[in-house]
Amino acid sequence: MKFVIAPDKFKGSLTGFEFCNAVEEGLRMVFKDAEILKMPLADGGDGTMEVIKYYLKGEKVSVKVQDPLFRTIESSYLYAPENAVAYIEMAEASGLKLLKDDEKNCMRSTSLGTGELIKHALDKGAKNIILGIGGSATNDGGMGMASALGYRFLDGNGIELKPIGGSLSAVQSIDASNAHPRLGEVEVKVACDVSNPLYGKEGAAPIFAAQKGATDKEIEQLDNGLRNFADIVLGQYGIDLQKIKGAGAAGGIGGGAVAFLNGELTSGIELIKELAGFDNAIEGCDWIITGEGQLDAQTLTGKTIQGVVISGQRKNIPVAALCGSLQLTVAQQQQLGLDYVTAIVQGITTLQEAMESSYVNLVMSTYNFAKVLG
Repeated sequence: MKFVIAPDKFKGSLTGFEFCNAVEEGLRMVFKDAEILKMPLADGGDGTMEVIKYYLKGEKVSVKVQDPLFRTIESSYLYAPENAVAYIEMAEASGLKLLKDDEKNCMRSTSLGTGELIKHALDKGAKNIILGIGGSATNDGGMGMASALGYRFLDGNGIELKPIGGSLSAVQSIDASNAHPRLGEVEVKVACDVSNPLYGKEGAAPIFAAQKGATDKEIEQLDNGLRNFADIVLGQYGIDLQKIKGAGAAGGIGGGAVAFLNGELTSGIELIKELAGFDNAIEGCDWIITGEGQLDAQTLTGKTIQGVVISGQRKNIPVAALCGSLQLTVAQQQQLGLDYVTAIVQGITTLQEAMESSYVNLVMSTYNFAKVLG
């Protein structure tokens, strides 16, 4: 038997690498001589850097940057000198994880630090940049990121604006005369797993700004600001950000990356599968085993498990999902295309107890799955 183990993380409980080890342990109890290939995956959210490092064999580069509230912090990105690829995780410089709860305010926060990481990678000689934009603390349309790369955002009097969400409504022109000279020489791919437009009912602010500290009134201001920002970008660059699927990701960084980095928005899981050579690796295997902390309807919208299923279906390989918790109807499971699904929780337990027991429970669930096959 040949198994490929290809999970996302169990957030706050197991890394993808730990998942692989637990599943291997359970499989070996039944199939001692099985061929087992461990291929942890991610979809561009928090923690993607460690997964990409596994495949790129890159080095972490430390840089002093400004956090979402303009404070100097030590951040890092991944760089593979052999092929001049940089992987930059927005959350490392501009993420919610860098703020205390009472500091969250996307009217005042900036993506400047993300731009500083990109600038450093450009100066280092990167020819390809992969930008993961999950976990952002910002709603600035990419103004901060672009400011670090030499763009200036001006009000009606030609005065440069602070690159924060609260400035979006005041932008009247964009000065790109000092934009970084290497921006035209690099290929930028943005790992994006949402399809939200820049503004409107399903836009960046109405859907995501509340979790970043915005009040209802501020959400309305931010949405109007992004609408204005899109008008300015359309007028100056001829790019209609509102028509770009995913432009509203990470507070508008999705759209900003297209406008200011000439970036291409693409599925995070598809990007990482490509880096890992996943579709070739699964050739001839009997089962793919995947999993994530919570399997629910969101998994149907471009998450890791969906990406694994797509690859499995192309080669007629069945896919099993072992998850922390399960919130799918039978119809949703059929829609997703999974051949076997289970929640690994044993007995009645609290969330904390379940998370602490994840490894042991996963070994047991894998063993029982393997027994059915054996």
